[in-house]
Amino acid sequence: MQAYQWGIFAIALGTFGIGTTEFMPMGLLPVIADGVNASIPAAGLLISAYAVGVMIGAPLITLYLTRYSHKTSLLALMVVFVVGNILSAISVNYETFLLSRIITSLSHGAFFGIGAVVAMNLAPFHKKGSAVASIFLGLTIANIVGVPITTWLGQNFDWRLSFAVTAILGVVAFFGISRSLPVMPRAEKPNVKTELKAIMQPAALRAFATTVMCAGSMFTLYTYIAPIMQTLAQASDNAIATMLMLVGIGFTLGNYISGKVTDKSPDLALFVFLGLQVLVLLMFRFTATSLIGAGLTTLLWGVVIFGSGPPLQMQVMKIADQAPGLASSINIGAFNLGNALGAALGGLVISIGFSFDWIPTAAAVLSFLALVMVWLNRRKAINTQEINEQEEKAA
Repeated sequence: MQAYQWGIFAIALGTFGIGTTEFMPMGLLPVIADGVNASIPAAGLLISAYAVGVMIGAPLITLYLTRYSHKTSLLALMVVFVVGNILSAISVNYETFLLSRIITSLSHGAFFGIGAVVAMNLAPFHKKGSAVASIFLGLTIANIVGVPITTWLGQNFDWRLSFAVTAILGVVAFFGISRSLPVMPRAEKPNVKTELKAIMQPAALRAFATTVMCAGSMFTLYTYIAPIMQTLAQASDNAIATMLMLVGIGFTLGNYISGKVTDKSPDLALFVFLGLQVLVLLMFRFTATSLIGAGLTTLLWGVVIFGSGPPLQMQVMKIADQAPGLASSINIGAFNLGNALGAALGGLVISIGFSFDWIPTAAAVLSFLALVMVWLNRRKAINTQEINEQEEKAA
């Protein structure tokens, strides 16, 4: 690998650890609840607390870290990550574990945001899309490798061991970043007013809304994937586990393919993957009625749903070019807001009397709204460009 690729790999190792610690508790919820003497609903709030911590912490931590170099910031965030997971591993009650999850969440959004900026700066111009995709690759591989392994450890040995292993991943990422990233100058003191103006412009707000809608679509289906597969394909527990692995493989393939398409045109990547999301989700209830069909459908859905990640991240950094790090981290917070929106929408579909096989259709609505947001931003950008050209000719 070239020198810049080692640095991107080290950052991706950090996102691998973050992805593992984010999704691992979902499979360990009963044993964690028992370990901290809490009910299942109370333990479920731990997942919500993590998401809220990401949403709130992402912009605040990123703004604070703008006074330091990107390398120093990434190292500091890995320290927070390691401390949070160690605290989780030694928690003996609910309050301590809740605190540990909030601490861990504070590293999430800022690490992805700053990491994406560093990856883009390290990579040559024609590889910037692939560089951002590489950062998200750590998250996708976490769903295939990190989450299953740590979940198995927690179920068969001790759930605290899972968090200890995740902390070790953070230590490895820390030293990888320390050794592979070049020395970076300390950033100039940010103009908070300018950065806030950059992220509050209508185009940036529409870009964040696109991320919320896209993530909402993902988690509308993903949250209820097990009962959906039981309803559509009469899938067993083992079959569902296999399909979840296929989803993870789809995430990874989509992330890779998206990086290549995004290198050519981020706008093209967004239109292609969001359009395919709508199509696949509308077909879902018809194509996933057998085990083979369900497996192929979930694999394809994984490809198209995660393929939108890299171009979404590049879109917000391009629009808010005066605050790329802040915009990038807020976009991660928007993704977590979409998680909550999706889970709530799926629950609403069921609570008002529809069956589980209607959930993919509800998810398709959110993907379509995301596609509309991208079209509006593109339309506004073209109109602005035409106005500027007319003003130049008039001058």
